[in-house]
Amino acid sequence: MDDIAVETRKQALIGEKVKAFRTARRMSLRALGDATGTTASFLSQLERGLSGVNTSTLIRIAGALGISLTDLFEEAGPTVGRVLRKHERPALPPAEGYRKMLLSRRPIRDMEVYIGEFDPGGSTGDKPYSHGDSQELFFVIRGEVELTLGEERHVLSAGDSIEYPTSVPHKTVNIGRELAEVIWMIAPPTSVADDLDKYLPRSGS
Repeated sequence: MDDIAVETRKQALIGEKVKAFRTARRMSLRALGDATGTTASFLSQLERGLSGVNTSTLIRIAGALGISLTDLFEEAGPTVGRVLRKHERPALPPAEGYRKMLLSRRPIRDMEVYIGEFDPGGSTGDKPYSHGDSQELFFVIRGEVELTLGEERHVLSAGDSIEYPTSVPHKTVNIGRELAEVIWMIAPPTSVADDLDKYLPRSGS
């Protein structure tokens, strides 16, 4: 196979992968174009192997699809389930006594999930916060925490859960003597791209 044929095949493969991942995530060409600073027309040509693409644009496309750049070059098609390894979890910049990591792969569609770790005395902040108008399920994996929910206060231990509207101001504090781990599940998602961009990829294991 000559160089031209190899490049043509590579171009076609990238286009096929972009389309496969985009349709698997139920994104329109226009939505992907808006997220990457390109156009639906360009993306349509790319998916059909009729247009080349530079690396910087590919990086933006991969980011918008919630995949790595290498995913666009692998021969195998997208799988139904995509693994997010523990050491790959995007995390908020650490705050004193509190760490929060994203468990959902971007782009987030129907539900967003986070895991949080609280050192003894650690909290989500000085003041309760609210976000959007969705339902949030809060689950304690280990430890003991106090959840302030509006005017209510709930003490929750490992295995306990509580559900509430995200529009109600809430705050979490670790009142135990050991590390506390919790999970937040929110549906439909309330975060926008700017919120999620705060979660930075982690390196190492």
